[in-house]
Amino acid sequence: MFGKKASQELDAPPIAKNIQAVEVLRVWAMPGQTQEVTLKTTWKSPAAWGLMLADVARHAANAYANEGHNHEEVISAIRKMFDAEFANPTDEAREMK
Repeated sequence: MFGKKASQELDAPPIAKNIQAVEVLRVWAMPGQTQEVTLKTTWKSPAAWGLMLADVARHAANAYANEGHNHEEVISAIRKMFDAEFANPTDEAREMK
């Protein structure tokens, strides 16, 4: 009755075992709903988020390429949507309490 429930969380990467490592971003998504995001500002310069978001886009493109998609087309689609979302947001970021 009180067995282990199925987890929907991704496995933590090996770096998470290092005491100096810290989780900086968590995103949950559900079909038909907006994403929910929690984050720590972490870095002194907010510009570091640009670097991290670009790295995330490249990791996503690599993952799609591993599934047979064209890497450059995926990167292009991500950048196109990134720019469109900044120009005309589909939702307003708000603080979660």
